[in-house]
Amino acid sequence: MTFTEKVKNEITNQQLSEIENRYLFLGYIYANAIFENNKIIITLENKNIAEKLFKTIKYCYYINPKITVRYQKKFKVQRLFIIEIDDYQNNINIELSNLNLIDEDNKKSFLKGVFLATGSVNNPNKNSYHLELNFQDEDKCIYILDFLKELNYNFKFLKRNKSFMLYLKSGEQISDFLKILEVVKELFYFEDIRILRDHKNMVNRLNNCEQANFEKSLSTGNKQINIINYLIDNNYFDLLDEKTKEIALYRLKYPENSYKSFANILSKKLNRNVTKSYVNHHLRKITEFYIKIKNKE
Repeated sequence: MTFTEKVKNEITNQQLSEIENRYLFLGYIYANAIFENNKIIITLENKNIAEKLFKTIKYCYYINPKITVRYQKKFKVQRLFIIEIDDYQNNINIELSNLNLIDEDNKKSFLKGVFLATGSVNNPNKNSYHLELNFQDEDKCIYILDFLKELNYNFKFLKRNKSFMLYLKSGEQISDFLKILEVVKELFYFEDIRILRDHKNMVNRLNNCEQANFEKSLSTGNKQINIINYLIDNNYFDLLDEKTKEIALYRLKYPENSYKSFANILSKKLNRNVTKSYVNHHLRKITEFYIKIKNKE
């Protein structure tokens, strides 16, 4: 079972009030139903969602819908549930035209229906976070986009072939969206994986920083060794003061160490406190002295 199916099944198992079930149903048919000749036709594959909609129609609207099960072969055998609702008095259409999306519970229930009809979300174990809502009608897609913006969700809009898509790539925003769907079990799973991934990413970033610092220290150390050897080979070394020469000679022994590590080594070797700034000061003096010599030459 995919992560999307788990999320949708958790929504269908929620204990909702009659009005909440009505708004979930209205969200679903708004996003994914055909309206023709006073009939509402819903075609779907998920058995749990089909049962949820069937019960809502029967017990909230007192309508006995017709349900047909068909099988089609498309890569593998798929079972399709087709629900037909006779809406002779247009009661459902009237409700759909007069949505009261001010009440928070109504908003949540409506979005649950929209997600059941059009939504999918990647398993957080995959390489990237991704949640999307797909629509065949651009006007409906824009309406839902504006509705989501009012709820402070930064969905992106994309036209793809003959359909229209709203999507999120932010793990944090997807987590917030799962909260509004009230899928507690799958939200906890999503958050656990997200924390684990963020921890791994943080460790990788720290490792990359350490590697970059090591490479920087190695490159800097090699340059300093070349400068010190140049001064020794060309009889300039004795022109340095005693403290600077002392630092230079130890640097030849420990070229790969960072300034902090090098200062700690010197503190032990010299039996006195040697600071990072002390090391930096004398190594900078060596470099400046070398540059003056090269400028004269």
